[in-house]
Amino acid sequence: MYIPRAIEKTVSAMLGQGKVVLVTGPRQVGKTTMLKQRFSDGFGYVTMEDPFVFSQVTADSVLFFETHALPLIIDEVQRVPQLFSSVKWIVDKSSEKGQVILTGSQTYHLMKGVSESLAGRVRILEMPALSLREFVDDPASLKKYVPRKVDVADMPCAPEDFDLWRHIHRGSLPELQQSDIEWDAFYSDYVRTYLERDVRDLIAIKDEAKFYRFMVACAARSGQLFNASAIGNAIDVDGKTVKAWTSVLQASGIVRIIEPFWPNIEKRLTKASKLYFMDTGLVCHLTRWTTTDQLRNGAVAGQMFETFVVSEVLKSYMNAGANLHDVWFYRDARKHEIDLVIQDGRTLHPVEIKSSALVDKKAVKNFSCLDAMPDYEVGFGHVICQTLEPYFVTPNVQAVPVWAI
Repeated sequence: MYIPRAIEKTVSAMLGQGKVVLVTGPRQVGKTTMLKQRFSDGFGYVTMEDPFVFSQVTADSVLFFETHALPLIIDEVQRVPQLFSSVKWIVDKSSEKGQVILTGSQTYHLMKGVSESLAGRVRILEMPALSLREFVDDPASLKKYVPRKVDVADMPCAPEDFDLWRHIHRGSLPELQQSDIEWDAFYSDYVRTYLERDVRDLIAIKDEAKFYRFMVACAARSGQLFNASAIGNAIDVDGKTVKAWTSVLQASGIVRIIEPFWPNIEKRLTKASKLYFMDTGLVCHLTRWTTTDQLRNGAVAGQMFETFVVSEVLKSYMNAGANLHDVWFYRDARKHEIDLVIQDGRTLHPVEIKSSALVDKKAVKNFSCLDAMPDYEVGFGHVICQTLEPYFVTPNVQAVPVWAI
């Protein structure tokens, strides 16, 4: 059964703003399914996975457009980089907007082709896996997350038998929402395909087993300060290689890097960032937390809950086509930390993430660190936790469930 995706409305809006829309995102997040479900009535569809279509484009990309009318969805376009110049040629022949939708799963190759051939003509969206709000078909799922006062009536209703930890463990890829899909086998195939296709295409990897160990080392550190030397020591590669391989994980949408907030940009750039996986199911598979109960009661429960919450926040921005650089964390020289700082213009919203259900004022003691930020004001804050209903921790901070994201 198809689950309606929040990004559908954003794609529709972007089609009215530019001649070309590029939808990127990791494998299996549902790009092709979403476009076929939402836009099949008005658009033709071809995929570069089709050997015949691929041979057509590689032989003569201009002739390809003479035999395929617009509007057109072109899937897996990163396989044929020579197509970008022909897309530019065909859309420049008309003043109409929204004539071509491109999709692909390798951001690096796609961005290179876009910057060289389609600059100024394309609107770019990155599609994430299913969000929790999409899972319950909530109409508010298009909004980016900014902390505000939450009433019970504002939140979607979770299914009666919903188990949050099962959801965190199983992961957010659409195909896994089918109960008959064997979890471990699915992720084993997913990782194998990722290594054999995406990683090989992005870099000339000589040792796939070592790259796999690198993925495991990163998964074990999801939500922690990024330390290339520590990861390198764990898998016996140098820090330069770790940084290059991390760029591969970023380019293919597996991880996100969140930067520390600091009003002085030069100081900000010298501080350590944090790495988060975008799919907790993949983290559980890589780190071998093989059952929901193991995860729920295990030593990494808090770390995994934080990874899940941060990924949900980032999904809300991606689905809305909003600026991901408005999502920060805070850490100062005295090691005072705030899990997330959401920037909304010149307002900073502090967010703490706790895997417990009950929190008190001690959980938000570091929020006052933002008071000293020049030229910014501190807005409403949240503690995202396992409470079932929102409640106030202080007059300006509310504890909220994950459904409030």
